[in-house]
Amino acid sequence: MSVEKINGFTSLQTHHCITGSLRHIYEFNGYPISEEMLLGLGSGVGFIYWHTAGSLPFLGGRSNLERPGEEGLEKAIGRRTGVKVESFHTESASKAEKALLEMLQANQPVMLILDMGYLPYFDFGGREYHFGYHAVVACGYDAETGQVLIADRDTEIHPVPLQDLAKARGSKYKPFPPHHRWYAFDFGQSHPPQPGEVREAIRYCTRGMIEPPISNLGVKGIHKAAQKVSVWPELMSETEFRETCINTAIMIDARGGTGGGLFRYMYGRFLEEVADLISDEGFRQAGGRMQAVGDSWESIAQLFEQAYHTDRAVEVLEKICSLLHHIAIQEEEVWKDLHRLVDGDRR
Repeated sequence: MSVEKINGFTSLQTHHCITGSLRHIYEFNGYPISEEMLLGLGSGVGFIYWHTAGSLPFLGGRSNLERPGEEGLEKAIGRRTGVKVESFHTESASKAEKALLEMLQANQPVMLILDMGYLPYFDFGGREYHFGYHAVVACGYDAETGQVLIADRDTEIHPVPLQDLAKARGSKYKPFPPHHRWYAFDFGQSHPPQPGEVREAIRYCTRGMIEPPISNLGVKGIHKAAQKVSVWPELMSETEFRETCINTAIMIDARGGTGGGLFRYMYGRFLEEVADLISDEGFRQAGGRMQAVGDSWESIAQLFEQAYHTDRAVEVLEKICSLLHHIAIQEEEVWKDLHRLVDGDRR
């Protein structure tokens, strides 16, 4: 017996797991919206360099993650589109499974956060890999086979046994254990995003990049990464160093779900949409400049992949560090101009 997806659900090709999953939910509920607009409305672009004891260094381009004091991208998008978004989590696998099956039986697709390392349709080339902040949409269930249908970033619908899904949702791997997290949505008061809300969303990102609370974030974080990357070979084993290089390359380019260029390509296209929404060509120009920043990040990804393969990695790291400082200058100029643009100051 084949598992059938919820009637009316369409699987889409997407870029980023979070915004892609949200687009699946929005489209199902009759609210057509681009993934780029979702990313922008959620104030989802930033920069972080992070390296704690016992883990490998991490470079990321997302911002506005839900945590105490921060509503997170998902709820920010909901607030700016009139959609009520609630997040739930539990340490009880049975409670999480019961809530999931009840929603699916009510013909409601469910956005889940889980560890992609436990999903049987991923191939990590024979190595173990865990990332616990991966988002998917459950869009069907067959009690006879015990399988849940999952929509991910590709157009294929993936049947996943309930036991595998439970492992993925309850993973304990750090730094992002998913805690069986899921989301519920109410579109009863939905509305198109308004210019003021769009400006507010952009302003959040500009402040995060120009005036970060700590030096690991924003433009300061990019400069800090340039300083830290040069000493990576001294801080870890050869195997850890090469794993860090290839992981960083993947997290920057499209393979890691950024849409390419560490989310800068997607954000550039968002700004072009904003130009039409607000009737201000300044945003279109800023979008083109953001795309150019994305090109620089793609060059960084290629260099990290080169460092992974070569026996002359130190020379490659020198190029990476120099280019990172250049990118920091590029980004600072674009974000400062955007900050003036959203506040109506063109001087």
